[in-house]
Amino acid sequence: MIRYCLALDLKDDPQLIAAYEEYHASVWPEIIASIKEAGINALEIYRIANRLFMIIEADDAFSFEKKAAMDAENEIVMQWEKLMWKYQQALPNAGPGEKWVLMKKIFTLSN
Repeated sequence: MIRYCLALDLKDDPQLIAAYEEYHASVWPEIIASIKEAGINALEIYRIANRLFMIIEADDAFSFEKKAAMDAENEIVMQWEKLMWKYQQALPNAGPGEKWVLMKKIFTLSN
């Protein structure tokens, strides 16, 4: 199992943030299915102010390129992504068209 951590910002508007959280309280079943089909076993999103932090735990066959290709072929996922972009904004250092930005691990503590 591989863990990925990503970050993204929401637009800094309390009403938009509340609406975004409401959507994530009942994510469309097609979105859940597409996440699982891509090889993602667990996914969590955390928020502080307007900053989002996502943790993905995926199997060894998972890749972001494969997930992007699958998403591009799925009309429901594309609708969801378009809807979510109304609430989201790219991080200042994100590349063109990049939403969630992969974070670099800088520390690990293990037993």
